[in-house]
Amino acid sequence: MITLAAGLRLPTNGLDYAILAVYFVVVLGIGFAARRSVKTSLDFFLSGRSLPAWVTGLAFVAANLGATEILGMAATGAQYGVAVVHWYWIGAIPAMVFLGLVMMPFYYGSRVRSVPEFLLQRFDKSAHLLSSVLFAFAAILIAGVNLYALSIVVEALLGWPQWVAIVVAGLFVLAYITVGGLSSAIYNEVLQFFVILAALIPICVIGLKRVGGWDGLSATLEKQHGHSFLTAWDGTGIGEPNALGANWLTIILGLGFVLSFGYWTTNFAEVQRALSAKNLSAAQRTPLIAAYPKMFIAFLVMIPGLVAAAVVPRIGQEGSGLTYNDAIPLLMRDLLPNGVLGIAVTGLLAAFMAGMAANVSSFNTVFTSDIWAKYVRPGREDRYYLRFGRLVTAIGVLCSIGTAFLAATFNNIMGYLQTLFSFFNVPMFVVFIIGMFWKRASMKSGVWGLVAGTTAAMVNYFWIYKQGIIAIPSDQGANFVSAIVAFVVGAVVMVAVTLFTRPKPEAELAGLVYGTRSPGLDEPPAKGDDAWYRKPALLGWGAVVLAALCYVPYSF
Repeated sequence: MITLAAGLRLPTNGLDYAILAVYFVVVLGIGFAARRSVKTSLDFFLSGRSLPAWVTGLAFVAANLGATEILGMAATGAQYGVAVVHWYWIGAIPAMVFLGLVMMPFYYGSRVRSVPEFLLQRFDKSAHLLSSVLFAFAAILIAGVNLYALSIVVEALLGWPQWVAIVVAGLFVLAYITVGGLSSAIYNEVLQFFVILAALIPICVIGLKRVGGWDGLSATLEKQHGHSFLTAWDGTGIGEPNALGANWLTIILGLGFVLSFGYWTTNFAEVQRALSAKNLSAAQRTPLIAAYPKMFIAFLVMIPGLVAAAVVPRIGQEGSGLTYNDAIPLLMRDLLPNGVLGIAVTGLLAAFMAGMAANVSSFNTVFTSDIWAKYVRPGREDRYYLRFGRLVTAIGVLCSIGTAFLAATFNNIMGYLQTLFSFFNVPMFVVFIIGMFWKRASMKSGVWGLVAGTTAAMVNYFWIYKQGIIAIPSDQGANFVSAIVAFVVGAVVMVAVTLFTRPKPEAELAGLVYGTRSPGLDEPPAKGDDAWYRKPALLGWGAVVLAALCYVPYSF
């Protein structure tokens, strides 16, 4: 869980609280303004597929930029050093580009409302129902993580009781999503993106100035932790020991391929933002636009962690009274003046609410469209599903409060999230990737691939790792291995089941398998979308090359 040092309080005053109050008023205002555009269930769940690419792109990255990531990745930087960039440059950018260039044409062209609905079209009802239930369950767990983490941080920094933080944040998220639907969540995520940047940039700038710039920071850290602390790949050879507990192979395959692609390409909390775009071109550009700010956010979370490691040498060590999660709160307390401090606190709260809202809005869509409307109450009028979606939003927030405390059983909040991704996202990814690129994959192989992959990941983590049957140095290393195991087992089972069951008729695979097309893919580009600087291929490959170049200064 997120634990902060006892007695760590921020010196907030009336100006800081005024900034926070203004932010909450604006959030609710956006929700009520968005209400005017919500007339159908499509408006509520997918913003009527009407939003421009720059809006959905910023919302795409903000939905992922929860405060669990900000605090967790800064903590990872303070603990492991520059290695934290792996979660961005190899653990995010390639998968986001793959989603935009390869998978969005299938998602958007098939006109599905959710990721599980794609599995219904490609496989059968059993794969659809199982994936819907698994995703809804995972969304509530992850939303609960954000809510629980928020309560811990607010209690430690501002002195508010946990239950007050949970109720206040939960009610605000409930209010603006229930009123304005996905449009409200997305426009608030755009606002939250800039508020989060306004919180992190001053910490980085003032923190670097405190330690004598990058040269001063590097010299201090090399003296305290050694040169490997300032490189991304040093010590990751197979058989070499390192603090991260992972070698280059598990980093590339476990994090860079399986976990990353599993999360970014099948996690509906992200894909939903792209599906709300106004046309196919905008949907493709959504994750590609998001890749550029995502790439540089690595610096905004890495630098505070490194600065904290330099100015508080005993951070995270036994007896110091400080955890690695204290990195950003300590810098906020010691570096930021009032006013700027209020913006930073608002940024943290905005990040928590963005992460929670993304998962709640995806939960209400999947539960309403994929479970309730398909299997419980099919064939009702559209207004019924619109009302039910609002009701499910309230249920989702209440369930998130209930599941929040499950996160308390984990010592590292990012480790907990990575564990959930290996359990739920990776098996779904292997089913998607095989079903999308292999026409022969049978209808029944989808559900059995999901079952096998999820089971394999859980067995590896709870039995092989936790029981010490195979020695794995850390939770993060175990998550990488679980992801690889889930992918391999799921793929093998899908192939085996396919050999003994009938495939889906080829006529029903149009637009669902690589090499086929659907009518949605033939729509003419909107005015301006054919401009060279909007070409998805240019945006995508440009992001990959730029991410690779970012590695160069930290690889030697």
